[in-house]
Amino acid sequence: MKTAICPGSFDPVTLGHLDIIKRASKLFDKVIVAVLLNMDKKTWFTIGERIDLLKKATADIPNVEIAGFEGLLVDFARQKEACAIVKGLRAVSDFEYEFQMALTNMKLDSGVETMFLTTSSENMYLSSSIVKQVGLLGGDIKPFVPECVHDEIVSRIKQRSRLR
Repeated sequence: MKTAICPGSFDPVTLGHLDIIKRASKLFDKVIVAVLLNMDKKTWFTIGERIDLLKKATADIPNVEIAGFEGLLVDFARQKEACAIVKGLRAVSDFEYEFQMALTNMKLDSGVETMFLTTSSENMYLSSSIVKQVGLLGGDIKPFVPECVHDEIVSRIKQRSRLR
């Protein structure tokens, strides 16, 4: 059984994330979406909330599992017996950082490959930061996030905008 890890912050999950997860699920027997717990990163959603949003967004993909993790990604991959890390790329700027991370991970554990999937053209510009910014400025985020979690994300954006 070939298992892959799709890591990220997913703060919040977007249609771009979902596109990469769905495509990875067609390439591997099992895909573990690994939600990063990074105490240094200021997230809008707790790790539990991000996991819940992802579980709802991927409920129709039978070979996808959602899990939180902290620490080194290669250690998590080894623990889950994954053979690959799947990362989505939007632009050249993504590639530079992700390539550096892939080489570091390869040095730490040569048994875990990194695969890059380019985003579909309709999602090239999309990021969690864009979703939050558009929402904070009163824009419609419906075209950017899975419908099943839209209302929860909008609710959090409204809470954040009241705090500003």
